[in-house]
Amino acid sequence: MTRPSAAPAPAADRPISRRTLLRRTAALAAAPWVAACDSPAQAPAAAGPARLALLGEARWPHALPFGGTALGGLSGADFDARTGEYLLLSDDRADRGPVRFYTAEWPAQEPAPRLTGVVPLQQAGGTPWPNRRQAPPGVPVADPEALRLRPGTGTLLWSTEGDVDRGFGPALYESARDGRLLREFALPAMFRPDPSGGRGPRDNEGFEGLATTPDGRFAWLAMEGALVQDGPLPTVDDAGGPCRFTQVDLAGGRAVRQIAYVPDAVPLRPAVPDTYADNGVSEALMIDARRMLVLERAWALGRGNSLRLYEIDTRAGSDTLALDTLRPGNHRPAPKRMLADFARLGLARLDNTEALCWGPPLPDGRRRLLAVSDDNFNPTQITQFAVFAFTDPPSP
Repeated sequence: MTRPSAAPAPAADRPISRRTLLRRTAALAAAPWVAACDSPAQAPAAAGPARLALLGEARWPHALPFGGTALGGLSGADFDARTGEYLLLSDDRADRGPVRFYTAEWPAQEPAPRLTGVVPLQQAGGTPWPNRRQAPPGVPVADPEALRLRPGTGTLLWSTEGDVDRGFGPALYESARDGRLLREFALPAMFRPDPSGGRGPRDNEGFEGLATTPDGRFAWLAMEGALVQDGPLPTVDDAGGPCRFTQVDLAGGRAVRQIAYVPDAVPLRPAVPDTYADNGVSEALMIDARRMLVLERAWALGRGNSLRLYEIDTRAGSDTLALDTLRPGNHRPAPKRMLADFARLGLARLDNTEALCWGPPLPDGRRRLLAVSDDNFNPTQITQFAVFAFTDPPSP
């Protein structure tokens, strides 16, 4: 591992991913100029009464061995009320083991979740997903990022950011609980990579968030960053272009609506000027049929992470599904309201949180919200489970 230079960051249309950069700099954990990574980022507190209250947090050891795999990269989570298990999706692209999800229980008397199983996800034909070294031309590589139980069917919906450099865009799949692939959803052409790089999704900026409506009829796919034609990625001085959130009719298997969401400008300045910093959407979760939680996750070299949770009303943004390019004036982004800055919630450390899900209800009637961090298989990061009580004010 080599220390990154203080050279300016790459052009916005081809950035080094956070995942790649963190792995390259794993050996820098003891360097004084990155010590701030262990301290919560300081940012303006959310206005109004508190909606989140920290109940506790736990960590798993790095590369915890289980079922012939090394645990890490947890990027998606959901709770199965029928079995009492949490489902935890790894973003391993078949480099360290099969593309997979884990199951875990968290009894109230135990300080941390307990692993109960691991399930490999299969591609069409029942074969394992290949990694980049094994994949022949024309065969996609899965980059899993989000997972939801489909209400009413017991099946799993999961998203991948795709492999844009090899010509595969982000995708949405449905699998059985045993890992068998049931179907791939047809998605709008705007999500197909453009060989010229002049439009379409950016590599590693695809479907990072996935939310399902309580009635099980619809799923929302949340892009981490803007499509190339919709604008640049955020910088410390500018919010950049909007992310597209696409509503999919699960029965019909097609996109039916889409809204635009504008992430914040990067809230942290790198410790060394002109080095890497980013911000984007890392997860989405429905509160009810129309309201959605959106988690923005930022990282700046030498400063660490920022995590901010917002609420939007999916009805408030104009429908952008038919718009080839999003420009100021041709659409209305969904307004957002900050519910919490994780730096103000009392966590011992902020890390790369990429998963949110509702857990079993709390005894006092409030909702239990679980947040899980992705350690990028990096020994300087952590697999963190943070549990919050979520207060939803009564409807007016």
